Amino acid sequence: MSPQLLFWVPAGLRLLVVLLGSALLGAFFGPVVGLAVGLLAMIVAVTVQLHYLYLLAGWLDSPATVRLPDGWGAWTDIFSRLYRLRRDDDRNRTELTEWLARFRQAMSLLPDGVVIMDDVLFMEWCNPAAERHLGLKDDRDKGMRVTNLIRNPDFMDYIILGRYDQPLTLSLRERKLIVHIIPFENRRQILVTHDATETERIEMMRRDFIANASHELRTPLTVINGFLEIAYNQPNLDPATRRSHLKLMNEQGQRMQNLVEDMLTLTRLESIDYPLRLERIDMARLLDQILQEAQALSAGRHTITLKVDASDINGSSDELRSAFGNLASNAVRYTPDGGQIVLRWQNGRGGPQFSVQDTGIGIRAEHLSRLTERFYRVDKSRSRETQGTGLGLAIVKHVLLRHDAVLAIESQPEQGSTFIVRFPDSAIADAVAA
Repeated sequence: MSPQLLFWVPAGLRLLVVLLGSALLGAFFGPVVGLAVGLLAMIVAVTVQLHYLYLLAGWLDSPATVRLPDGWGAWTDIFSRLYRLRRDDDRNRTELTEWLARFRQAMSLLPDGVVIMDDVLFMEWCNPAAERHLGLKDDRDKGMRVTNLIRNPDFMDYIILGRYDQPLTLSLRERKLIVHIIPFENRRQILVTHDATETERIEMMRRDFIANASHELRTPLTVINGFLEIAYNQPNLDPATRRSHLKLMNEQGQRMQNLVEDMLTLTRLESIDYPLRLERIDMARLLDQILQEAQALSAGRHTITLKVDASDINGSSDELRSAFGNLASNAVRYTPDGGQIVLRWQNGRGGPQFSVQDTGIGIRAEHLSRLTERFYRVDKSRSRETQGTGLGLAIVKHVLLRHDAVLAIESQPEQGSTFIVRFPDSAIADAVAA
């Protein structure tokens, strides 16, 4: 039976009871009394119905704050049904709120930007990544047209053309973004942004690396091939010329071998299949070897001293010897004759540190941030004179990354440079062993 019938059947029975009661009272006490009692009963019944209708209207106006009454008669069933509907609605709202919170949390953790818009590009919501990429603010820009917030000619053309099947590459806020608009539902669109700045930088580094490596290999190969061609076409060269050519070919071959070895070293250091093997390093012994190699390279042209005042550390002896050796040999190469070079191993504020201080030619400030890039040279002509490969400081950087160490550079042109390698306290051998 429908709720309407459940409501009206009891009401009809009550009306029948009232009429029968009034007729009985009229038979015993006269028609006036019967009509009066019947009228009073009808007034009470109508008043009760109006009272419950008033309570129902109040609840409908504010269902969150007003409590449903228990009711009487058919109203009991009506109010109980409304209570069940309200309870189901509250449960659905709670679940929807939880899902919305999870969605926003998931979207906020995405590295890609997400902007939800309506069909006329008014912003409804955006995640933190989109705020960083596009300069938006969710609380400030909600309800505003996206084309008024992102003022870029390429973006405007992309919107006007409406060819959303292909993404747009956009340069915005010193970032390179890949922007894609995805229509969904009937009146919604999603703007997705992907930051390709780092990818582009790595791709540029890869292209530069290949170009520089090819250039560096081409030079010695050209020299070697040229002298071989001379030797082939002129078999009767005098011994002095032949020795000179062989000497130059040997130097260029050694340069090419050093370059290949440094590239292989870099590849090995970057490989995840080449884990760091820790061992206790006798730093005094290691640095004494570095000192001897630097003195041999200097051949007495510089004053080189070593000061050791720190503990041993855990690390890879071969890798740190390569890194420290690179820093020491650079100091020898770029310090004029008669200059001074000081190697130090001492305790710093955050842990042990190795430093190489020289009185060399120094480096201008604009070059300092790029010194560890592959093949980056401050003075290319001088680098060729010193037989450098351009990969030494890149190797140093990767070795230090594997040891949780950092490289700091202090330099003044014509006054000298100081390269400082800082290790954490956890690298100290005694601390690790404990």
